[in-house]
Amino acid sequence: MAADVISKTRCALGEGPLWHPERAALFWFDIKAHRLYEWDGRAERHWQFDRAVSAAGWVDHDTLLVATARDLVRFDLKDGTQTHVADLEPDNAATRSNDGRADPQGGFWIGTMGYEAEPGLGAIYRYYRGEVRKLFPDITISNAICFAPSGDLAYFADSAEAKVWRVALDAEGWPNAAPEVFLDLGKGGITPDGAVVDAQGNFWNAQWGAGRVACYGPDGGFEHAFRLPASQTTCPAFGGPTLTRLIVTSAAGGAPDGEAQAGQTFAIDTLVTGQREHQVIL
Repeated sequence: MAADVISKTRCALGEGPLWHPERAALFWFDIKAHRLYEWDGRAERHWQFDRAVSAAGWVDHDTLLVATARDLVRFDLKDGTQTHVADLEPDNAATRSNDGRADPQGGFWIGTMGYEAEPGLGAIYRYYRGEVRKLFPDITISNAICFAPSGDLAYFADSAEAKVWRVALDAEGWPNAAPEVFLDLGKGGITPDGAVVDAQGNFWNAQWGAGRVACYGPDGGFEHAFRLPASQTTCPAFGGPTLTRLIVTSAAGGAPDGEAQAGQTFAIDTLVTGQREHQVIL
């Protein structure tokens, strides 16, 4: 299926697409430009931050929880004001936030990584009802945070290891078992980036350098893939009025010469229905 262009803005490092169900609008980030974008189907606008921003969850119609390089903030879309919610490695100037997503229980998972992808410098955290807890340490490039529709499984990746793990969750959304390898993509030379799970439990993974989003069944078996006109695909999301549009961000920084659409944001109309993005409970 052909990809449409949602935004021709060339993001140095596009990330964190979020379809806001109450606004019927798409949000995404350019981490390196410190910008948050919104597209409502008619016009695009953006907000400028003074530090890296990478991922968000929706709180209400006019509020996002935004992950920045050093904290989680409540961001007011009406006036652009920020309210500090929780620290995120505030004393480590070498790290920033990366991939993140709200979970079915109303929490928010967020990964960190070194600005230079230093080995093991990052981690994966969960914010839940006022508490930030470190879940998994020694992560190099945190990615692919997403959740099964049942709410009892979470997924995450370390792109540097080319592996995706899944972990069982308890009723409140906390891990209650050791993570197990869901996908080991290293032998195929594939680098997993961001991911999302559809309403049927299939795992959709943007694959950096491969210019595609690949679908895997709940058992980890490869189903199919959609090609994109940008090699450095970074993260997918499902959106649109029926949640059947697969939205994909990409990165222009370091893209091959002559790749005119690198960094743009795309959408593919599919026959698959995604999950409604979960609301963050502050």
